[in-house]
Amino acid sequence: MSLVVEFLSGIRRFVLAQNGEELRKWLLVENEVPEHYFRLKAELKSSFPDNGSDALEKLVDRCLPEEDDVADGKGSPWPGFNALMKVYLEYWRDVDFNNLINLHASLSDLLISCANALANPTYGAMLLQTSMSFSESLSKLVMGLTRKPELIAQIQGGMAGDESGERKSIVELAADVIQKIFTSCLTDRSSNRWSPPKGKKVAVYLFANLTLKLLFACDKSRLAVQMFTNLSTSGPALSLYPASQRVTFLYYLGRFNFDYGHYLRAHLCFEAAYRQCPPRFQKHRRQILTFWIPSNLLLGRFPSLNLLQRPEAAGFHDIFFPICAAVRAGNFVAFSQALAHSKEWLWNRGLYLTLLYRLKPLVWRSFSRKVFLLTWQGENPDGTQSKKMAALSIDHLVTAATYVQKLLEGYVPLKPAPRARPPHINTIFMKAVTNSVSDAESDSLLAPPPGGPRALMPSEGLIFGNKRPDHDNIESILAGLIYGGVLNGFIARQLGLFAVEGARKAGGNPVLAGWPNAYQSIRERFNEEYEEAAAAYNSGESADPPGEVDDVPGWVQKMG
Repeated sequence: MSLVVEFLSGIRRFVLAQNGEELRKWLLVENEVPEHYFRLKAELKSSFPDNGSDALEKLVDRCLPEEDDVADGKGSPWPGFNALMKVYLEYWRDVDFNNLINLHASLSDLLISCANALANPTYGAMLLQTSMSFSESLSKLVMGLTRKPELIAQIQGGMAGDESGERKSIVELAADVIQKIFTSCLTDRSSNRWSPPKGKKVAVYLFANLTLKLLFACDKSRLAVQMFTNLSTSGPALSLYPASQRVTFLYYLGRFNFDYGHYLRAHLCFEAAYRQCPPRFQKHRRQILTFWIPSNLLLGRFPSLNLLQRPEAAGFHDIFFPICAAVRAGNFVAFSQALAHSKEWLWNRGLYLTLLYRLKPLVWRSFSRKVFLLTWQGENPDGTQSKKMAALSIDHLVTAATYVQKLLEGYVPLKPAPRARPPHINTIFMKAVTNSVSDAESDSLLAPPPGGPRALMPSEGLIFGNKRPDHDNIESILAGLIYGGVLNGFIARQLGLFAVEGARKAGGNPVLAGWPNAYQSIRERFNEEYEEAAAAYNSGESADPPGEVDDVPGWVQKMG
């Protein structure tokens, strides 16, 4: 008996027994395999050298005949499976593991054939393990190829375009095939949506996670939108699946929302993933924390010392605590230094630019609060409570921002000449923020750097590089903070003031009224948007139901 016939006979036994695990163990595709696979390769090359010949197809059909009468619990070969076996044998006949371009084409064809065979509603489920094995091998190859641009160019050059004439990347093509398998699992009718999964439905989140792993590794996370939409529409409840699948899926769903600015949704996903990941898996918990902490920072919530002292958070205190301290203090210089100190670590994880730009509004919030505390006089000289409107002068904020801008450019504060303490606060600062002080007089408080002001990158300055803050810039920043809900008040343009609202409701404390808790304000804004969506749906203006206030698209939580 030839080795090819012996191999196909063994495959037939596994098919009749519906033994998917043994099929996976036999249908190997990588180069680290037993020697008899290379003997099989040599026999195929000598006996079936012609690609156009149908001899190999006839041999497969002869060795894997379709059963006429199949007993319960037994399986049978089917046309799609035989087509897969023909492609598999051709793969081993022609494979050259040193030619990555041809290897990618052959492995892609093999996975497509496997996806077609898996779609069989009766016996396709026995190919789940094999489909996962092939998908993992193709994903690993694609992720390796993305680091070889010269090979990518050759592969892309040989691809046909779609209807619009555009060529898809190899990542998109691989993701499309794996998502086809995911769809076969999602639409399987062996169990309903809310019952324990059976048949191909047991692998819904396995293939979802593999697709997400590929997309995130190759910076193509935007391609996951359709998959999350399909899950929201007809996906089974995530709680029905093992913890490993739940945690992995929630991590990638959190990453997706983080990448696209939905930090509250990202926080909800990372929090659930972290709580469901057992403490012994410190590497996984650390990976979750790497993005969960920044998600909360961007919502105005800082990690506790207890969290930063956990084993999986080793080293995170030195990275995140200085950033938190700078944001809390409204200290732009310290904020810049804290990010610069951990730039390489943050950059390698795609966090640096997000924190640099998205945290600045919170730094401005704290900075404006500090200026208000230093300039607003809530009491009259006789100690009685002032009846003046609680307000922050925009001109004061401009001058203070100009002072900080110069510090960023390398100016060094000078020590003031000793004198009696005035009745007001902070001598140097108050002189810097007095309307009557000129820019030249303000410079007298600072020693210019020896080589002149440092040329700042656009992201390093308060506004844009070395541009000095002016009234319009600061007014725009305040307007953005008000719109974002982290400042409570309005801009009186004719008076040049930011007027605080709600001081009476806050017990007469304008600071609590004008600078509310950032996280609570963001949550309230999110709730308001949800209520608006619910009202639009109830009135018939929108056809999309809003779900629950903390629902995350793609995360199927409620059952029935």
